[in-house]
Amino acid sequence: MDSSNNMPSSYTTTTTTKVVLVPHFDPTYTRTIPGLLKIACMVLNIVGFICVMTTRGYYWSRADWFSFVAMTGFWVTGILLVFYLFHLIERTHFLPWNLMEFIFCGVWTFFYLIAASLAAAAGNIAGFAAAAFFGFGAMLCYGYDAFLKFNAWRNGELAQGERITSSSSATSPAAF
Repeated sequence: MDSSNNMPSSYTTTTTTKVVLVPHFDPTYTRTIPGLLKIACMVLNIVGFICVMTTRGYYWSRADWFSFVAMTGFWVTGILLVFYLFHLIERTHFLPWNLMEFIFCGVWTFFYLIAASLAAAAGNIAGFAAAAFFGFGAMLCYGYDAFLKFNAWRNGELAQGERITSSSSATSPAAF
């Protein structure tokens, strides 16, 4: 009931999700902050992998762990980048992409903390020192991306596409 004139009020909220169902290449994603973070993560992943694999001691378990983290991060991030570039994320807007990416980025931040710390512990070998540097850089990139994805998920944003919410109110006369 409306307190000013004892008349009930009715409110209607309409939410429309606008998506493009046809996959198309859109290179503008690479100029956004999430796109740049994905590219930076891929570069740091591959450079760190090369550093650890070209050093003596590449057969140590710490090198194997770093290689697993770097290559899995490289391929998953690359696949996500392709999904965003071709608007495949937008086609599947009903999936919680922001939550899934937040979990992935959070886990990879933790994995890179471990991998880069192990590489830094063998820092007397140049390849491991360089891998540690790139690993900590990747950890920061994944951490910032996790922060952005968490905020987007908490605010109910779509990963790609747009959601339009409109509200309208109508007043109906009181029944006697």
